Amino acid sequence: MSRMMIQAAVTMNQLQNKLDLIGHNLANSETTGYKNRNADFSSLLFQQINNMNNPANAEGRLTPDGVRVGSGAKLGSVNIDLSLGAIKETGRALDVALQESNHLFQIQVTENGVTETQYSRDGSFYLSPMENNQVMLTTKDGHPVLGANGPIVFADGFDDITIGDNGLINVSRGGQSELVGELSTVEAVRPRLLEAAGDNNFRLPNLDELGYAFDEIIQNVNPSMKSGALENSNVDISKQMTDMILTQRSYQFNARTISTSDQMMGLINQLR
Repeated sequence: MSRMMIQAAVTMNQLQNKLDLIGHNLANSETTGYKNRNADFSSLLFQQINNMNNPANAEGRLTPDGVRVGSGAKLGSVNIDLSLGAIKETGRALDVALQESNHLFQIQVTENGVTETQYSRDGSFYLSPMENNQVMLTTKDGHPVLGANGPIVFADGFDDITIGDNGLINVSRGGQSELVGELSTVEAVRPRLLEAAGDNNFRLPNLDELGYAFDEIIQNVNPSMKSGALENSNVDISKQMTDMILTQRSYQFNARTISTSDQMMGLINQLR
């Protein structure tokens, strides 16, 4: 296989990954709190071929002599866009929408016996019953929502519940208001370092490998939210469709490169 065909094949494989990413964005365009993923491409290593003994314009030349042959392109990184999406009113007491970009709720997730703190923009919360006539504030998947002092657990049997714009959770019992918890929010100072954890959640990478301290990525902030509302996805469908068309065209051009190279080699093999 020629170098040209190898370059095209490598690039086509990475373009397929971008198409998968675009499809994922489009599929979640109606998912509450979903954040758009952007793909950044980077060039692979190239080989410098010096084939000119007396290059033209040698004096003051800014580019290297000879020919630079690349190896294609790859999907360099997938970045999460934590910008604010549209806010829609729901009127539901346990629905909360964050009103600042890069702000996140904290979720406690236990998988295979390991408990970790994950982060989400989805403020659709529920109450899960517990022992001793208590309830706990959870996500729709049943994961505990973390407050200022850990999971938010309080006694059941209340008449009404409200979540204020400052994150304070109050219940009404017999006409008396009682503070039972406070939502805790954090800010992703370096949102590009967050990893998708599934279920519309994010997690921190291995900090030892990155060389960052925890507070260089995540910092506690005062809650700024809107109760009785949810945040829509920030996916721009028109932009995603445009990116999909451009990516498909790039894929077709690279496929055409392979077929053209194959035809050229066929013609060369027929020479006598």
